Amino acid sequence: MRIKICGLGRRMLQLFCGTTVLASVYLLLGYFGCYEKWFRGPAGIGKEPVYWLLRLGIVILVENIIFWTGIIMVYLTSEQLGIRWRVLGIVCGWIPIAHLVMLHIIIKTVGDEVKLEKTRSRRNEQRKNQEVCHTRYPILMVHGVFFRDFEHLNYWGRIPAELQANGAVIYYGNHNSAAAVKDSAKELAARIHQIVTETGCEKVNVIAHSKGGLDMRTAIALTDIAPCVASLTTINTPHRGCLFADYLLTKIPEKQQHAVENLYNTGAAKLGDQNPDFLAAVHDLTFTNCSRLNEEVKDNPNLYYQSVGSKLNRPTSGRFPLNFTYPLVKHFDGPNDGLVGEESFRWGQQYQFLTVKGKRGISHADMIDLNRENIPGFDVREFYVQLVADLKKRGF
Repeated sequence: MRIKICGLGRRMLQLFCGTTVLASVYLLLGYFGCYEKWFRGPAGIGKEPVYWLLRLGIVILVENIIFWTGIIMVYLTSEQLGIRWRVLGIVCGWIPIAHLVMLHIIIKTVGDEVKLEKTRSRRNEQRKNQEVCHTRYPILMVHGVFFRDFEHLNYWGRIPAELQANGAVIYYGNHNSAAAVKDSAKELAARIHQIVTETGCEKVNVIAHSKGGLDMRTAIALTDIAPCVASLTTINTPHRGCLFADYLLTKIPEKQQHAVENLYNTGAAKLGDQNPDFLAAVHDLTFTNCSRLNEEVKDNPNLYYQSVGSKLNRPTSGRFPLNFTYPLVKHFDGPNDGLVGEESFRWGQQYQFLTVKGKRGISHADMIDLNRENIPGFDVREFYVQLVADLKKRGF
């Protein structure tokens, strides 16, 4: 229903553009008496001002109805316009020329959204009975650092719903937002034991983002959870750490570090974290600590490991704060996703490195659909569907 209303709103805006041009031509010809000269029709505005002013009023009324109906529809239903285009649409609506450019952007953005959603819906309907994401073992989705698994604000954006629409059974890590890797590993091990005990599923397929990949590798290697894990897929995980994190921790005074830590830990505790530890989490993402971890944590030969990475193509293509951090990360770690360098992603038997043509690129946040943004050339939801479908084909 949302897409139908959104599509109808777009058509109303297109109708507004077309009828405005036609009505303008009609009125201009009438004002200058062209109809009287050509067809012996009504005289121009000089002779019949009431006649043409009345028609001008009717045109303005009708065009306003068409425009406002369309713009309200797309403003209320479009996900891709976001706050930025909505605000710019309101501001530029009062500026000549700029309002035409803005209207074009709105129509195109909404059109692309409607087209993609209709394609996605048809595709899911065609393969509905195949349940391409119904794996042998359920999926456990593990979040990264500084986030939690909230019921009404999903860390993974629109991805879980898409996987479930294709047959996937999904669980979440439900661990603290910030803690040392080994502490998070213990939490995740307990969570997996809970899932296996309550459901009888025997094992889980883990998809872990960012620090979550380090947490899960550690849980598999240093706890008793390995027999309960079928596969581990890491998404944009800093397996070899982040050199820029080492740099920042040496440059920022300890007093300021602890001030930020206290502020974060207090807020995280109020949101449900048990004993959050901001600095421990940050330190475990450094190149130094990840190097030590890799010496201690070894892969289990009985598990399937694979990894995924991505990169931004230029600093301004990412959303804040990744557009701010990108240059710093690039200086120390080279091509990156706004937080993690390309050389740090690869792990396991399979590795995919994702990018798109043009200026956009794919950020650390884009890989979990954090902003719910459709990226030209990269359908994040379909990427995960194919990722899980591949796990199913492999017998997991």
